[in-house]
Amino acid sequence: MEKVGIISDTHGIFLPQVRRFLEPCAQIWHAGDIGGLPTLQEISSFRPTVAVYGNIDDYVLRRHVPQTAVFECEACKIVMTHIGGYPGKYYSDVKQVLLHEKPDIFVCGHSHILKVMRDGQLNLMHINPGAAGNKGFHHVVTAVRLDINGKTLSNLEVFELDRNEIL
Repeated sequence: MEKVGIISDTHGIFLPQVRRFLEPCAQIWHAGDIGGLPTLQEISSFRPTVAVYGNIDDYVLRRHVPQTAVFECEACKIVMTHIGGYPGKYYSDVKQVLLHEKPDIFVCGHSHILKVMRDGQLNLMHINPGAAGNKGFHHVVTAVRLDINGKTLSNLEVFELDRNEIL
């Protein structure tokens, strides 16, 4: 069994409250808009990290992480990218990747809106963890963690922090 933390849109800050929520996790998946190589290095030094770059990430960071990552955790295949859409409204290039790779889990970010839902048509779990940073239009900082045991996903937990509570 592996406990995984999923974040996106940190925009250059790894908030201590998010870090505490992710403490029990064995690894972190970051779905882009990291906000710079120092932020990626901070997160990666905290826990092993799989990351993709987002639209705000500069060329320096883009040399270290891909636009799309395809990887495995336990017996699950994961596809992760920054801008992806959601079930029934995937971007066409992303949908082609999903049809080709046939993942169990699809992770994306960009919208700053937490959304976890089953895609019965493509037989996958769609996870957008919202925004873990304090920049953007969102009012609530969010992150997700869950357990993966073989192909079974369980104990999904959501972190929420009102941005007004950030010091």
